[in-house]
Amino acid sequence: MQTIDLLIKNGKVLNVFTKKFEKKNLWINDGKIVSTENESEFKATKIIGASNQYLVPGFIDSHVHIESSLITPSELGKVIVPMGVTSVVTDPHEIANVAGIDGIKYMINDAKQSPLDVFVMLPSSVPATSFEHNGATLNASSLNSLYNEPSVIGLAEVMDFPAVHNRDHDMMKKINDALEKGYQVDGHGAGLSAKQLGEYKEVGISTDHESTDLNQMYDRLDVGMNIFLREGTVERDLQNTIQAVNEDNIDKFSFCTDDKFITTIINEGSINFNIQLAIEYGIKPEDAYVMASLNAAKAHKINNLGALAPGYKADILMISDPKKVDVKQVIKNGKVMTENNFKTTPLKFTKNTVHQNIKLEDLALPLKSNQECHVIGIQPNHIETDHLKIKVPVEDGAFKSDLENDILKMVDVERHHNLGTFGLGLVHGFNIKHGAIATTVAHDSHNIVAVGTSDESIYKAIQEITKVGGGIAVVDDEKVLATMPLPVAGLMSNKSWQNASEDLNAITQAFKQISGEINFNPFITLSFLTLPVIPTIKLTDQGLYDFNQQKFIDIQPK
Repeated sequence: MQTIDLLIKNGKVLNVFTKKFEKKNLWINDGKIVSTENESEFKATKIIGASNQYLVPGFIDSHVHIESSLITPSELGKVIVPMGVTSVVTDPHEIANVAGIDGIKYMINDAKQSPLDVFVMLPSSVPATSFEHNGATLNASSLNSLYNEPSVIGLAEVMDFPAVHNRDHDMMKKINDALEKGYQVDGHGAGLSAKQLGEYKEVGISTDHESTDLNQMYDRLDVGMNIFLREGTVERDLQNTIQAVNEDNIDKFSFCTDDKFITTIINEGSINFNIQLAIEYGIKPEDAYVMASLNAAKAHKINNLGALAPGYKADILMISDPKKVDVKQVIKNGKVMTENNFKTTPLKFTKNTVHQNIKLEDLALPLKSNQECHVIGIQPNHIETDHLKIKVPVEDGAFKSDLENDILKMVDVERHHNLGTFGLGLVHGFNIKHGAIATTVAHDSHNIVAVGTSDESIYKAIQEITKVGGGIAVVDDEKVLATMPLPVAGLMSNKSWQNASEDLNAITQAFKQISGEINFNPFITLSFLTLPVIPTIKLTDQGLYDFNQQKFIDIQPK
């Protein structure tokens, strides 16, 4: 008789291939499932009774930027593994845009401390566009050696469509390097037409997570892409796209969070929240769990995850009510997870990444009176923007904040090489009444971005986050109200997830002191107003960028 590590007995096991719950036993040895039958020749060292419990595979986040949680990979594992998320597929292009290869290696090494499987897609677009002033440039040859890392499984979201369209040599080498190794390539098709998505598919890009409505979803299905249904802190897309899922195409869908603050994860969950929403919108529980496991694994060509069957990794969740996604116990690699599995601290990151020399007088924005200006319009809970054209107040030849109509000044300041470049713009939607906010989290170049009611408050907020080596600050007209230091590349806290979430709650409460009511997260929304690969107009350190025209534009048309 063979002695094996663990038997989970008499559970209602989800067969992801038939999409049905079946009464089975799970025999586990060396972290893998070895049988689901009543084995007479096996003897288990440990037995867990699972009567009246439902067993499903561990959840997989198909696409996430861990940096957006504002905590390190090892800290994130402490939060999401108990929620049932046993694997994530991450794109570390946020830290790569700041610290290059060293940043990617930091994420890989910190993640090794955690039971959470952190699969890495190598950043394809560092910088996101050729004109960006970010902290590093990664070409195909610099990425190639990282494929030796066991956790690396492909090339991350390709967001530079012009490079694909023009068959840019280096971009095509990045794509082909991944494909030749048998890996897959993620897409980023924001704002792309069906024809353009076809160009992505033609070169081997097989996934996308940027659908915000049903028409975009159908375009992706038409070209045969695997689709990640997204629900982040600001990217609330699942409810607008889940209706595209049906029995004929469900194998094409899985879930992702993309960008989600630690406080949002604590308050509502991670992939378990996506599953709950999907069930609420009519997806069968069995189907939702398959989307969260097997479909995600198949999309990323991970062959040993996503099923409770012989040969698969023993990542198992015990749930009492499938409709509620109430995870009662997590088994990772055949081991029952307890607090003792998470005795880690974030690795040290010692490099200072904030270097700027902007002056108060630089923030003045000269304008002509009685002439329309291009204004960035916030779309609450979306990362796309409205392109507004509005006449704004001008006093002594310069912009004056329009509190009545909620039009404020915004600035993007280069912080990596002390170039002295900065861009000024106008934005509608923050509802700030007095004061400013600033952050070094500014996708994807991660320069400094700030918005406020006066030049003095904007300057004060910028100086505060510079002083702490990166972070998020809220100031009123007189003083700093709250700061969240993010010393890990200006993107992540070096604190425990509990202390980091306290910092984040503090700046959230401080924002409420300087603003009227809004129905979106102001900090992550601000961080996306600098991303020029997302429609429609965004602000970079070189000025206002029009996505549709693919060029910089003046705030006031000449």
